Amino acid sequence: MAIGLSEEHEALRESVTGWAERNIPSEVVRAAIAAEGEERPGFWSGLADQGLLGLHIPEEHGGSGYGLLETAVAVEALGERVAPGPYVPTVLASAAILASDGKAHGELLPGLADGTLTGAVAPFSSITATRGEDGALTIGGTADLVLGGALADILVLPVSTDRGEEWVAVDASAATVTPVGSLDLTRGVAKVELDAVTVPAGRVLDGLQASEVHNLAVILLGAEAAGVASWCVTAAAEYAKVRVQFGRPIGQFQGVKHKAARMLVALEQARATVWDAARAADGGDVSADELAYATAIAGVVAPDAAVLCAKDAVQIFGGIGYTYEHDAHLYYRRALTLRALLGSSAEWAEVVAELALNGVSRELEIELPEEAAELREGIRGEVAAFAALEGKEQKRALAKAGYVMPHLPRPWGRDAKPLEQVLIFQELKAARVKLPQMIIGAWVVPSIAAYGTPEQQERFLPPTLSGEMIWCQLFSEPGAGSDLASLQMKAEKVEGGWRLNGQKIWTSVAHVAEWGICIARNSSEGSKHEGITYFIVDMKAQGVTVRPLTEMTGENLFNEVFLDDVFVPDELVVGEVGQGWKVARNTLSNERVSLSGGSGGTGASVPDLLGLAGRLGRELTAAERQELARVVCEGHSISALGLRVTLKQLTGAEPGADASVRKLLSTSHAQHVSECAISLLGPSAVVAADMKLGDAGYWNRAVLATRAMTIYGGTTEVQLNIIGERMLGLPRDPEPGK
Repeated sequence: MAIGLSEEHEALRESVTGWAERNIPSEVVRAAIAAEGEERPGFWSGLADQGLLGLHIPEEHGGSGYGLLETAVAVEALGERVAPGPYVPTVLASAAILASDGKAHGELLPGLADGTLTGAVAPFSSITATRGEDGALTIGGTADLVLGGALADILVLPVSTDRGEEWVAVDASAATVTPVGSLDLTRGVAKVELDAVTVPAGRVLDGLQASEVHNLAVILLGAEAAGVASWCVTAAAEYAKVRVQFGRPIGQFQGVKHKAARMLVALEQARATVWDAARAADGGDVSADELAYATAIAGVVAPDAAVLCAKDAVQIFGGIGYTYEHDAHLYYRRALTLRALLGSSAEWAEVVAELALNGVSRELEIELPEEAAELREGIRGEVAAFAALEGKEQKRALAKAGYVMPHLPRPWGRDAKPLEQVLIFQELKAARVKLPQMIIGAWVVPSIAAYGTPEQQERFLPPTLSGEMIWCQLFSEPGAGSDLASLQMKAEKVEGGWRLNGQKIWTSVAHVAEWGICIARNSSEGSKHEGITYFIVDMKAQGVTVRPLTEMTGENLFNEVFLDDVFVPDELVVGEVGQGWKVARNTLSNERVSLSGGSGGTGASVPDLLGLAGRLGRELTAAERQELARVVCEGHSISALGLRVTLKQLTGAEPGADASVRKLLSTSHAQHVSECAISLLGPSAVVAADMKLGDAGYWNRAVLATRAMTIYGGTTEVQLNIIGERMLGLPRDPEPGK
């Protein structure tokens, strides 16, 4: 999934990508490298003809009147081609001029939009100015290492005046511009020197702040970083599919597969954070602090993602990737240059820490279509009726109305489309109506709703949806673990039903559950996924023995369960005999979704962490602020990914890689939060993992409890395999013995 999500953005990306493939082939890039000096590329006029230089510029000044998000979509697509030339410096310059009070808009923006002018921005300089009576400035000094400076017609520069820092737009012809050898072979940097240059009052960019320029740079260079990372992920994955070593494609080796999957995770985080920063910049009601927060997070995530993906791509390509002839080093050079220009991620992390510790955050809200208003009114009225009820009466009413799992078909849900699901969630939250706690039942209900008989549905679904029936899941076995197809529990057909014999393990809440869903092998014929049947087991039946397992927290949530000649009647078989794997997969898919969000009941969230930081009564060290910022950035990227998934679902589209990446990140996020908290607590974190012992006890319990989150619901390694195989198309692991 690219930075843009809407149909319009996807169409724009497709158009830019197609144009770039035709006009910026590898030969054009290599020709730019071989040229003696940097010059406007031959495709420059084509960029202007496509309207790509003025996407964010108002129509009155020759642009298309869109926003930064649209420009970011185009920048990302061109970044995938490691396009040479001054495209990004020019759109950054026009965006900076556009952010000023307007005096220079009419003079400069039309030329920057139609390509007759090129631009460049120097975020930092040592230029001073004196002001004349007519408001003109006389400036002198130096700006080092200006991206695209050698090709620029207009230079946007900060100058020190009697009023503090101000920004000006200067004709490059009035300056001495000296190209400097660039790490990025496809795009140059230059040193700019000015000596008593007069800047008319109309070229003084009143209202433009350094923070705005830096925000714009993060969004546009961050979008290009995402494009760089995108090429690296795709190219490396494609190579890993066909490069054979030791008798099989290297993409089948888990070391390579997991490396490629981690690259995709970093890419999607970069896209999500840049997307949100661009949305914030385009949103008129976003505060300056909230915009700074969003862009600083993108400044941490996107440049580092590009560097990581580029260096890992070189690693996957191996020796050929280290050669000058291969393109991999061009993307690595571009990634390193982008990060250098934006400043280190540690600098941006310090900004994130400062803002977060001062209470700044960003609520990621969904912009709903117009038809939501009428639908919301009806839902609000129903929720008000629920709010007037209490206890079991309220829970049963919610279940009967289909509000507990609204996506399910009626009568168990509301057959609700994504928009209705979002509105239900919002209105329940606003009315402070809490849904029943189904725990394992939340994974059971969809399977019985899809595969159960009418009698099973009537018997089990209403009390489960209201939270009155407690379930456990009898899937994992000591010798199989997550490899459910290797299960050994036997199901023998007898008169009127089945006899089950075997052992299950890691069974949550089995000691209090009334019913369990169980898969057992009824036949050894066929493939390992065949001959498995899905049963509903009475946990109080004769022959069922539950033995609690003490976890590292000292608590007893997990259990081992022994089934010795347990009788299960035919009417408690779910789905067809021998087709239990199909039903179990439905259960597991719902399990992974439910385990992917929140903190898994541990309380280990970013707000909790920030609350602890505020109670410490001391200033955090630089190292502590860095660690905290990284956790904040990860949490925000997960929220942005979740919003992107929801928005894709609202359009009826598949969420793509965002959903899988969010699942993976969410499982480890609470671990990172609690580990950061323990680090902040220092020596006081030696007390027992007991929530009664204050912050240290609370967070010690959390740091122990969250270790389970990367194991249950699909281990991290399994999730990486899923991303590598399903998202990147890498070869599946070989069958055992083959």
